[in-house]
Amino acid sequence: MKVLKLTIIAVVLTCFSCKQESKIQVDWVSSTNDKLWETETYTGITEAGLPKININLDITKTQQTVDGFGGCFNELGWEALGMITSVEKQQILNDLFDTENGCKFNICRMPIGANDYAVNWYSLNETPEDFTMKNFSIDRDKKRLIPYIKEAQKINPEIEVWASPWCPPSWMKHSKHYACKANPEVNDLPLELSSTEELVSRFIMEPEYLEAYALYFSKFVKAYQKEGIDISAVHVQNEPNSAQNFPSCVWKPQDLGIFIADYLGPKFEAENLDTDIWLGTIERPQIERVNDVLEYKNTKDYVTGVGFQWAGKGAIKEVHAQYPEMQMMQTETECGDGSNDWKAAEHTFDLMKHYFENGANSYMYWNMVLDETGKSQWGWKQNSMISIDSKTRAIVYNPEFYLMKHLSAYVKPGSVKLAASGDDNHTIAFYNESENNIVLLTYNDKDSMQALNVTLGEEVITASVDAKSFNTLIVQI
Repeated sequence: MKVLKLTIIAVVLTCFSCKQESKIQVDWVSSTNDKLWETETYTGITEAGLPKININLDITKTQQTVDGFGGCFNELGWEALGMITSVEKQQILNDLFDTENGCKFNICRMPIGANDYAVNWYSLNETPEDFTMKNFSIDRDKKRLIPYIKEAQKINPEIEVWASPWCPPSWMKHSKHYACKANPEVNDLPLELSSTEELVSRFIMEPEYLEAYALYFSKFVKAYQKEGIDISAVHVQNEPNSAQNFPSCVWKPQDLGIFIADYLGPKFEAENLDTDIWLGTIERPQIERVNDVLEYKNTKDYVTGVGFQWAGKGAIKEVHAQYPEMQMMQTETECGDGSNDWKAAEHTFDLMKHYFENGANSYMYWNMVLDETGKSQWGWKQNSMISIDSKTRAIVYNPEFYLMKHLSAYVKPGSVKLAASGDDNHTIAFYNESENNIVLLTYNDKDSMQALNVTLGEEVITASVDAKSFNTLIVQI
């Protein structure tokens, strides 16, 4: 990695020194709430008297490599796509996955069994005490999730799919129920079995259950291989600290370590599965909860990376520092309340900046497509990149669609993050070796136009950026 970084630095510095007498080439796309995805002409001249945003990119300090961007294949997303014409559906899929003109999503998530955006609860084996997984089946997935993924594969055959369970088969939990928290309006979990206590495993920590659950993961990976879908990684539990009224399962951190080190890791190893194991998706800021998993026996030998979402953003910096050999992933952007507005896009930009500045190699949106309600079957209304009206069939591309595209369309897998600093730093920058360019996304959070001045070595990129605007500048070097 050090040799690669030194080579990149040398190339960048050489290119800038060679171009001192020529006008630098900059492509520029901007978005405001009123003008989404506008192609701008770069002149290198700003309007007189504007307040300045000064940013410095240190091209001698390259940071982590970027693996890519994506969202989650959810059942309700496929249901929403089923409401429109085949031509309209294809256009949406192209806009998400096309590697020339779309968002170019290349890493996407899927659930193992039901999540909160499933049509209803199911697992891949609800036969009690079927420890040999005789009745394991992905037939349900063939109705929605697999067609959704296969349509994406047609557009980008190289797309990676990773998976995580929200809940194991219900008979593997003490409560024998998919939920951890009772809510009479949305589930039938008895009140006496309801608990929001953290750090207490709901999974039955007995060998036959642990062995069966490792087999469950293995059979899932193999079943999807037969469908032509390689599962690149499994994140062992979605939000292992959260007791929800929808499918969920709280784990004591040490118990997750036991499952990974003593059961899942050896199972994948014995069966030569080319699927990585991740500790994800972490939704709490306490690093000791991560340590308690990774430091159990040889758990680290089986774990490729750590995935974070929601309050887990408070742990990524320290985890990255303590485990620099591991990959870091932002696994689920915070999904709001169904507002699908500019404020939500601003919040997501702040999340992007935080995660990339603290070592994330990839960034995942959550629901790519939903109907206009944004509601899960368990009552939570959430944002989506694209909304489809169930009554009028109108299609709306929300601000967060364009924000994701501001990075994902230009930051290629294999790019490296650059260090950015300044007096009003709302900028994320990357170097694409394959394109030999620098991509920077900056947000003017002010209520007036500003003069953006970005120093790159001996070059200065100057542009007048609109109030409350996202701006992607692609600098050819």
